[in-house]
Amino acid sequence: MKNIFLLITLLSLQFTVAQEKSGAAQFWENLKKHCGKSYEGTLTSAPANDDFAGKKLVMHVRACDDNTIRIPFFVGDDKSRTWVLMYENDRIQLKHDHRHKDGSEDKITMYGGTTTNSGLSNLQMFPADQQTSDLIAYASNNVWWITLDEKSYSYNLRRTGSDKVFTVTFDLTKVIPNPSAPWGTKE
Repeated sequence: MKNIFLLITLLSLQFTVAQEKSGAAQFWENLKKHCGKSYEGTLTSAPANDDFAGKKLVMHVRACDDNTIRIPFFVGDDKSRTWVLMYENDRIQLKHDHRHKDGSEDKITMYGGTTTNSGLSNLQMFPADQQTSDLIAYASNNVWWITLDEKSYSYNLRRTGSDKVFTVTFDLTKVIPNPSAPWGTKE
């Protein structure tokens, strides 16, 4: 009887500890599982004149540490974009690092936002921050969000007040060979 009581107590403690992890912490852990892997994506929603249409879309979860995950996003031969996610105080920040072919920063770079709460284990939302508003006035009402589950990762953008939505979805069930480094990053 003691052993059963001990087993029930241990299982209860494990369940409680698992429940104590916030949505942001669970999301972060799940995303880090993909570090070092690349996936091909498809444009699932975009304005009619979108420059990404018909191009190969690849994300490479290239670099991960406790507080930063860097995900280069390649559009055809364009290696200028990297999503930079940072985790601090149970919030996740998304920034867009844009580079030129020579590695120098684009004049419009490091825009994005920070979650306003811990979010969900499979969904994090990033409203535009003040830095974004100062840098790109028309993006002041942007909201980005990322969904993540066992099968897919999606990157999404909506400018509130507009019917335009941009979504690219990556198939996490099919790892592809890693591409070369993004512009501004050494191998």
